[in-house]
Amino acid sequence: MRWRPLSPTHSRTLPAWPRLCDQVSQWTRLCELTIPLAVENFLKEAFDQPPTIPAAILELEKKLSEPVRVHNDDKLRRQKLKQQKAAGVGPSLAKERTQSKDHRQEASEEGDSSSASLELRLAFSKLTIHKEPASANREPSHVRKAKASDLPPLDHVFAEGLYFTLADIVLLPCIHHFLVIICRKLSGKLVEFPLLAAWYQRIQEVPRVQTAASQCGIQFLRLPELETTSSQQPPNLDETPCAEEQNDPSFIGGPRPTMTKLMEKGIEVMFSPHPCPTWTLDWDILPAAVSPKEGKMSSDRALRKQQQLNNLVYMVTNQAKPGDRIVDFCSGGGHVGIVLAHMMPSCQVILIENKELSLIRAKKRSDELGLSNIWFIQANMEYFTGMFNIGVALHACGVATDMVIEHCLKTRASFVTCPCCYGFIQNTSKFNFPKSEQFKKTLSYKEHMILCRFADQTAVQLPPQRRLIGKQCMCLVDLDRARAAEERGYSVQVISMEPESCSPKNNMIVGVPV
Repeated sequence: MRWRPLSPTHSRTLPAWPRLCDQVSQWTRLCELTIPLAVENFLKEAFDQPPTIPAAILELEKKLSEPVRVHNDDKLRRQKLKQQKAAGVGPSLAKERTQSKDHRQEASEEGDSSSASLELRLAFSKLTIHKEPASANREPSHVRKAKASDLPPLDHVFAEGLYFTLADIVLLPCIHHFLVIICRKLSGKLVEFPLLAAWYQRIQEVPRVQTAASQCGIQFLRLPELETTSSQQPPNLDETPCAEEQNDPSFIGGPRPTMTKLMEKGIEVMFSPHPCPTWTLDWDILPAAVSPKEGKMSSDRALRKQQQLNNLVYMVTNQAKPGDRIVDFCSGGGHVGIVLAHMMPSCQVILIENKELSLIRAKKRSDELGLSNIWFIQANMEYFTGMFNIGVALHACGVATDMVIEHCLKTRASFVTCPCCYGFIQNTSKFNFPKSEQFKKTLSYKEHMILCRFADQTAVQLPPQRRLIGKQCMCLVDLDRARAAEERGYSVQVISMEPESCSPKNNMIVGVPV
């Protein structure tokens, strides 16, 4: 399906197209392809003989035992710690309470504010549009200054983490039919899936799920309470490789050995100088709807967002020419795209975002400004096929940054990207890491993943030395991306935003076709 421009006087959003399961992450492929096929085979097998538990189901149970990793992970974990301190509840007791179905129902129905119900309340808050945002409040010092390693883990509420998503909808009928067979023919096996059973019970609490399931012929089972044996410890941040890595004689674990290995091949941490570190938009004279403060965020966060925009806008305006088409990928509420459209009325700006509510907010702000050079497309970015001159993305998570760069390379467009969530980087059917030939000759996939994991260790609460290593790992991961683009005929720079305090993820990858 090909993109077509929309009249600015009739700016609207287009419906999102579905993702292709074999072209996305391993997690999406597991939920949307592997598990449905495995359960289908499981049901066929159950007619003739005792079925074998699908490996995909065991993998899902394991995934649910792992701590949740999301954007603003530290912020949410500090909120959880704050509530635990206020309630006098330790992490172990809070965890025991989350395993109680009665407590979950009481928390969701009565709005209990204890730490045990934090994730569930966060998840349900996403299902309601609040007219008035909650006022920003600053955490107590003992919470704000706590080390990241001391923060409690975020446990799974739904399949992907804290929030109810499409993955839960896809998995529900599969897991339901799986549990029906387990209860009928292999009831003793049910104890092996306590987290899956807890998820099955929890998803029934989502508004209208019961009704929708009934209309589809699903009558929910009543499952016994199961005790979980998963430890759900926070991610191990030391440099000791896991058992699988230790068994691989070619693997060298930890960031320092990996960085040393790169240095021996002439690959070192190296940033290009910022062309104008003091440049800034005059936010005081800009219309209010241009400012990130319109996003109802705290004043501190709005200032940091303005500083991030200063960097991206400078890079884009230095490259753009009248008549250029600029695409803001993963645009969210339009912080980048709206500023660009306002500052460069002679250019066309297209916002691409798959979340409808985010585009609605962006559309409202652009209407207040009377912008006539801005368009909105609700879609996953891989389905955008229009021609453009500059692609921009602020904090595109994980491989989303690589998808943006790939779009630009195919169109021979310039790009200005600010990556985020390096820990979410992994091989997909479209991308293999390392990406550049120079890095491929030096690092294995596992060694590259070590860099990605430690590149996320840049939060301000971490010790300075840990943050420095994190910054260096960030640079190396982005240098690999830059080298891969250079191999395809681009001039690319990795630049650190100014001031660096504007974000823990403060790298920019700026590329121009040669």
